[in-house]
Amino acid sequence: MTTTPHRQQLGPAPNARRQLPPRLRSILSLGDLEPAARRVLPRPIFGYLQGGVEDNVTLQANGAAFRKWMFRTSVLVNVSAREQRTTLMGQTYSSPFGVAPMGLCALFAFDGDVAIASAAEAAGIPFVLSGASLTRMERVAQAAPTCGWFQAYIPGEAGHIEGLVNRVEAAGFKTLVVTVDTATLANRENNVRVGFSTPLRPSLRLAWDGMVRPRWLVGTLVRTLVEHGVPYFENAGAGRGAPIISGNAVRQFGMRDHLNWEHLALIRRRWRGKLVIKGLTSAADVQRAEQAGADGVILSNHGGRQLDGTVPPMLVLQEAARVKGGMALMIDSGIRRGTDVLKALALGADHVFVGRPMAYAAAVGGQAGVSHAIGLLRDEVHRDMALLGVKTLKELGQGHLVAV
Repeated sequence: MTTTPHRQQLGPAPNARRQLPPRLRSILSLGDLEPAARRVLPRPIFGYLQGGVEDNVTLQANGAAFRKWMFRTSVLVNVSAREQRTTLMGQTYSSPFGVAPMGLCALFAFDGDVAIASAAEAAGIPFVLSGASLTRMERVAQAAPTCGWFQAYIPGEAGHIEGLVNRVEAAGFKTLVVTVDTATLANRENNVRVGFSTPLRPSLRLAWDGMVRPRWLVGTLVRTLVEHGVPYFENAGAGRGAPIISGNAVRQFGMRDHLNWEHLALIRRRWRGKLVIKGLTSAADVQRAEQAGADGVILSNHGGRQLDGTVPPMLVLQEAARVKGGMALMIDSGIRRGTDVLKALALGADHVFVGRPMAYAAAVGGQAGVSHAIGLLRDEVHRDMALLGVKTLKELGQGHLVAV
């Protein structure tokens, strides 16, 4: 009996690369997007996106954590009909990865949140809109009606919590992600060094940084001001938040040190959709989230942007998998290759999320850039499954890995 080979390829084949926009033709991996975005974005904007906190210990450790594991392959396996679709919290997605929440995407590309959401929706993967976004959640929900999730920075007041939850529900989101690792503002010294601040303060230096990046200046900043006006933090609460140039922007996001498990219980009682807790790095907190009624958790150290020295999620994944109960176990921070995706799945993750590379892709090529990035990662997963010797993601396990 012969089997028809399964072809699941979103990214372009080599002979089709010339059909890509010129600026995307040299992008062969997610790693190529960072230097490409550096050439597009003004220094302060790029520095904000790229940087971590303090000495960048956690930022660097996130990627290194994946290199602590090597593959043990299986050969002479018929992998012609391999499949990377996966079911997560009752919904089927085309690949085992999604787009992590990132704030300020409208500064990286024109309508950046909508561009990323639209690309994710077209690809059939989850996209998480950040509560620190500059685009109204209602617009983004329309761009990703089946794959869109909303991530909230929850204030420590019950009235504010209920108002925000009501708005997220009315917008049409079915999954709410509550980020819990931001009790206070992080020490992002890199922002000071590159001239980025919140609120964003106009200055001669900032003007010059924009002028030497004319594509961004005209295509993102000027176009945004003409079509949408001054950007606001649109989704911090039940109503519109502060403009990005207002001092109230810091107060709006800076005081969440009152948030506790009782607030999570309130959210669980009020929210009727799927509830995901993001920002955990300990198995004890994973277990407590399961007991509190969460549908899933995302192991995360905020991409190395909160407490420097925090353990990479990859290093606590096995322990978390043992206590997750019936929850979906997800992970972000440092994923850049299809091999990273498969290593995380083999150690017990149900899904993974990718952050910065998707923002870089939007800066370089808008929605087309994000679609290209998704396609590259999807193709890597498809190829790597064949080389590893697995037909389905469910076959992955710790037996495929060797610690080094």
